[in-house]
Amino acid sequence: MSKPSPQQSPKSFEHALAELEKIVETMEVGQLPLDQSIAAYRRGAELLRYCQSALKEASQQVKLLEAGVLKDFSIDGEPAVADRAE
Repeated sequence: MSKPSPQQSPKSFEHALAELEKIVETMEVGQLPLDQSIAAYRRGAELLRYCQSALKEASQQVKLLEAGVLKDFSIDGEPAVADRAE
């Protein structure tokens, strides 16, 4: 079995997901030789870790934004719009 060349890191989450989908499609056909199947599986596992990490980071960013932005606040002493009596 020849040693595979090192794979590049994906450019983005979307690129990683697209590559992962292609790997899954190729492996589902079941026509790859064993060494290529193992290499594809290894690459798929790397891409999966990358995607999971990107999603976790995005989730943490959303939580931080929600905590800082979605609080009721007042401007110049005026109550928040939802708190105003009509």
